[in-house]
Amino acid sequence: MESTPLLVTTELVARIERAECSLLRACAVSSERRNPALDPFVRPIAGGVAIHAGADSPLSKLAGLGLCGSVDDDELAAIEAVFDARQTPLQVELASLAELELAARLTRRGYALVGFEDVLGRPLSADEEWSEVEGVEVSPSPEPELARWLDVVVTGFVHPDTQGQAAAEELPREALEQVIGDTASAEGFSRYLARRGPEVAGGASLRRSEGIALLCGASTLPIHRRHGVQTALLSARLADAARSGCELAVITTLPGSRSQNNARRRGFSL
Repeated sequence: MESTPLLVTTELVARIERAECSLLRACAVSSERRNPALDPFVRPIAGGVAIHAGADSPLSKLAGLGLCGSVDDDELAAIEAVFDARQTPLQVELASLAELELAARLTRRGYALVGFEDVLGRPLSADEEWSEVEGVEVSPSPEPELARWLDVVVTGFVHPDTQGQAAAEELPREALEQVIGDTASAEGFSRYLARRGPEVAGGASLRRSEGIALLCGASTLPIHRRHGVQTALLSARLADAARSGCELAVITTLPGSRSQNNARRRGFSL
């Protein structure tokens, strides 16, 4: 299952960021559907988007800046004021190919670096063959199975498989259930469950956006780790994405994590 190495350009990164911003908008709609009292805040800014979907939600952030137009200080100040009013620190996700001066401007405004995430990509081809993992069966998880899917994925996340860099923030189970549930219920998401024999072993999701497959929410129950569950979930989603016409798959991982190593073995690169 070899793939052509991905050539990274500013245009490609901007395209990926647009897909991520589309995901955030869809998640905000899903959050409001779950709890109308949240009154989500959504505002475009310089090709990116600011989202507030709750004070404790990791969806509350500013993403996609510095690739498609300059950031106006007054616009940024207005968004900061909204987050201040909602007693939520404003987190900014900034791509490494974003405008260099923007990072310096954010530092002058009091922002500080708190962590790194690696975004890996892989070209897709409809005629590519995808190997299966012996002993692991992956199938789509329909809407009536959402509660079961959510329990499996959240349980895996609250028992992290520690390797590489630790996450910048750790969320309690209740907060994870809300954000993962809102994400997986958003428009355009497909969910998957992996089984080893009769037992559910893990879960994952996928969202398609303008030819890009965003791979999200992959998790394995601790008792089923080291049996190829993540590899099986990854292969199944890549195969579905390729068959549906996606030309690029994208996954976000922590640097040096097992998830990153699994992705690299399947042809992903930074």
